[in-house]
Amino acid sequence: MNRLLRSGFFLLVARPVLTLVLGAQVRGRALLPGTGPAIIVANHNSHLDTLTILTMFHLRDLPMVRPVAAADYFLRSRLRAWFARSIIGIIPVVRGGHGGGNPLALCEEALPEGSRGEPEVMSAFKRGVAHLARARPHVPVPPLFIHGLGKALPKDSFLLVPFNCDIVVGELFFWDGDIDRFMTTLRARMEGLAAQIHVPPWQ
Repeated sequence: MNRLLRSGFFLLVARPVLTLVLGAQVRGRALLPGTGPAIIVANHNSHLDTLTILTMFHLRDLPMVRPVAAADYFLRSRLRAWFARSIIGIIPVVRGGHGGGNPLALCEEALPEGSRGEPEVMSAFKRGVAHLARARPHVPVPPLFIHGLGKALPKDSFLLVPFNCDIVVGELFFWDGDIDRFMTTLRARMEGLAAQIHVPPWQ
């Protein structure tokens, strides 16, 4: 039942909103891996970011696409937790390192910038993505730059504003043996993707 609800939501709600209301334009969609595991890394300014990434995949592949999300936010109420788990398919992660253990363990088994930033300002990426790549060094990392959704539905807003958005998918890269070097590469890739649509990524 949840699988049917999830497919119906993305087919009848998410895709029409993103394509008809927001006019989402995707560049480099063919660069997304069609099979096997991958660690998709994207900037994050809006709840629409996750929906946008998910709509880029075939409905049949949705069960295999698992967004990483903060447990303290998405599991705070029963209804929100059901929607986040059953429709969006999140992997809840405990922020702040509390509770002991490896907070990325579920991510590693399921084979993410972390918190939402200010509208259309790309914050520094969390190093957790480098640790995840290190744990799975043979898994490709496709970078993905999103522009416009931070104005269409900014943080803490519930009012959708029609605003054209762009999504640019970059070439895959892999763990290269060093966390700092990996983060530098990620930043450079994101800057390159932003340049394709003439957007300054960093404030």
